[in-house]
Amino acid sequence: MADINYMTKEGYEHLEKELRHLKTVKRPEISNAIAEAREKGDLSENAEYHAAREELALLEAKIANMENQFGSARILDESKVDISKVGILSKVKVFNKKLNKEQTFNVVSEAEADLKAGKISSNSPIGRALLGKKVGEVAVAQTPAGAMELEILSISI
Repeated sequence: MADINYMTKEGYEHLEKELRHLKTVKRPEISNAIAEAREKGDLSENAEYHAAREELALLEAKIANMENQFGSARILDESKVDISKVGILSKVKVFNKKLNKEQTFNVVSEAEADLKAGKISSNSPIGRALLGKKVGEVAVAQTPAGAMELEILSISI
């Protein structure tokens, strides 16, 4: 059985919308491309046909992965999130001792992670280091760039 994938309501709705788009728009587009390529004759030397088949296989794998995430998704109720310590859905303000600056991270599920938006996966090195920590504690994250010390300044939703 798949692990439970905790998500925000927003992340769940985004995943649902993207999955619906892949199934109702992308899959038929690729199927049409395969049909058009098939009409061009000899399939053994038809590069368009083989490219479309490969694209369909990749799409089907992505759909299967997303359905797995969707099937194991549980929406977290923000009103019931404990902000006395860092958990999924926590907005954490930290002082990065290595960079000597303040940073803010939202700890989210792997499916919702977006570093540019400040959303880090709870499974990432920084996310794992922060989980369970309280204000004033220092989390040490083992990143590819080396150990990173993060002092927790505040926790919110």
